[in-house]
Amino acid sequence: MRILAIGDVHGCSIALRTLLNTVQPGSDDIVITLGDYVDRGPDSKGVLDILLELEKTTQLKPLTGNHEILFLDAMAGQVDPEAWLRVGGRETLISYAPEATVMDWRQVTPAHVEFLSERCLRHWETEHHLFVHANANSVFPLSEQSDDWLFWTRFDDSFPHVSGKMMVCGHTAQKNGIPALKPQAICLDTWAYGEGWLTCLDVTTGEFVQANQAGVIKTFTMADLLGDPPTATDILVAKQA
Repeated sequence: MRILAIGDVHGCSIALRTLLNTVQPGSDDIVITLGDYVDRGPDSKGVLDILLELEKTTQLKPLTGNHEILFLDAMAGQVDPEAWLRVGGRETLISYAPEATVMDWRQVTPAHVEFLSERCLRHWETEHHLFVHANANSVFPLSEQSDDWLFWTRFDDSFPHVSGKMMVCGHTAQKNGIPALKPQAICLDTWAYGEGWLTCLDVTTGEFVQANQAGVIKTFTMADLLGDPPTATDILVAKQA
């Protein structure tokens, strides 16, 4: 069994499909997707179709991101739809209705709405890792985290969690295409919709696989990222002795 974490996809279905074809997660693998499946990139509809497939073949743990919240709130009339369109929502609607000239929520696949509203999770954790979309307040357990921390707070404001667990998150785009590290925290949003990569991390081995919208694959390890193999193991995998 592997525990695989995948960073923010943002409508990049080619990168996601390429990544999954390379990693080939199976029924014994836990796959944690860190949220922000929609907006900004060209094919949010395709990304959600892939996740529904993945849900049938792996132990998928899909987290909610702030862009899923905006999407659902815009559909429900709880935020100004025009404001959502300006932060990537326009690309999402186009993925459902390429020829549409006006906004028509009836074009959105009902199964996608159900998936986002009913089956996506606020957070998830294992014995050694915390998985959140954006961040976690270091002094509260995940069950007591606010929406502001889980969905909106940037990685810059992260500190080692009181549990001693490693936090794995997305949300804060690393425009150099390289996962960001802090003590007991790693950010896997590597700007897939821009000029970066979609990143998958095997949290047990410290192995990374990245894919982009051109279908290019890149692999490296935590040791490569840090240049110090012993430290890499100590940081990524909580002491299991």
